[in-house]
Amino acid sequence: MGLFRRGPKRDPRDAPRDPAFEFMSFEEGRRLRALTRESFAECGLEVSVYADHMTDASGRHYNLYNLAAGCHNDERGPRAWPILIQDHVQKLVRAMDSPALATMPADELWARLYPRITADDSLPDDPAFAYAPVPAPGLREVLGLDLPESVQTLPADALAELGDLPSLRLRAMNNLRALPIEDHDVVKHTDGANFHLIAGDSFFTASRALVLDDLVPRVTGQPLGPDGALVALPFRHLLAFHPITGMDVVPSLTAMAAFAAYRHDEAPGPVSPYAYWWRRGRLVQLSERSPDGLAIVVDQEFSALLERLLGEE
Repeated sequence: MGLFRRGPKRDPRDAPRDPAFEFMSFEEGRRLRALTRESFAECGLEVSVYADHMTDASGRHYNLYNLAAGCHNDERGPRAWPILIQDHVQKLVRAMDSPALATMPADELWARLYPRITADDSLPDDPAFAYAPVPAPGLREVLGLDLPESVQTLPADALAELGDLPSLRLRAMNNLRALPIEDHDVVKHTDGANFHLIAGDSFFTASRALVLDDLVPRVTGQPLGPDGALVALPFRHLLAFHPITGMDVVPSLTAMAAFAAYRHDEAPGPVSPYAYWWRRGRLVQLSERSPDGLAIVVDQEFSALLERLLGEE
């Protein structure tokens, strides 16, 4: 996944910025929209162009953030944008023309069903997604189909055609547990901070936070203890975690909070810029952004945990 490699050549930061995507210059944003509109036209769709999205004559909405972030982070630089954008648009159009629910047998749909943690503001403001629980403020857990070229987030009416919601979620969670571990690394700092990174091409990599008690033993060879773990899910292809066993949790929390904020802002499929405490399947937010920068904010329960760990040193 190239988590720490040097990025592609970009316009200088002092160039005028794009109104929707601060990580792009004004000129880069203009070129992104022009190439995207051209690619839709080549597929036979005329679209109306807005700062952060496009719409077609049928009212379908195409968010540009993930495409913009993908172009921005592509190591080949702007010369690769035409092919990258064309490929992205063609996949979108093919997904629209091949509705999976109408063509796949139920057992194949069940095998492709996964839970997905997503940012709340990335979902449509639609009662059809009211079924999605809130694992932490600003986050939602939806069910989606992992298709060959895209992920289809399912509304309630589509799920009703597949079965009852508790059974579907159980199937989806089992599918999530069965995902292979694509790339594992350990980050260690001189101050004692340390955390594991799980990266992968799967759109559900960050969502493995939902099954951390299963993932940690597979990765570390040790069961997750009763105090749980720190976890961060900055974007869909990356998950970070630190099993809590001692006072190295303090520098690890600071490092993970900074890491999550940094990796969230310019990545395709952003999920959350914050660090969390995972305990018995529950997520508690431990970092936040303030006018003064990044802040660590802990509740009474986590403070009590730190006091106990300090007494055990």
